[in-house]
Amino acid sequence: MNIQRIDHVGVIVNDLSAAKEFFLDFGLEVKGEWEMEGELMGYAVGLNDVKVACVGLGTPDGQTWIELIKFYSPSDEKDIQQPFANTLGIRHIAFTVEDIEAVVAKLKKKGTEIFSEIQQYEESYKLCYVRGPEGIILELAEEIK
Repeated sequence: MNIQRIDHVGVIVNDLSAAKEFFLDFGLEVKGEWEMEGELMGYAVGLNDVKVACVGLGTPDGQTWIELIKFYSPSDEKDIQQPFANTLGIRHIAFTVEDIEAVVAKLKKKGTEIFSEIQQYEESYKLCYVRGPEGIILELAEEIK
């Protein structure tokens, strides 16, 4: 048995439109939009009375896929929890980008929270962390060639 690849990353959001707009502004493309509900969906995720709306976004080359998922039912009673960079669990999604300075400037102009200025890691990458809507953390990395 061999693992072939990561298929996608699911991100649960409250404001599907805002999250979709953030990732479109970032440069991803809508690959699909759908709603699901019923017993099969509930069984798959281990919840009852599930109804969700989803937006699939990917890179132009189709190599990376994110599913933004809005649960209409059941809702999360705790609401949005703002994670920190050291909060336990899955904490960020990393993207390799071209021209990190331009990407960060574009995101700043849109009001995106920037964790730090762009830092250079050894002779291999320029890095920066940003926080999108609902606490979604992105790591931006530009390979130094």
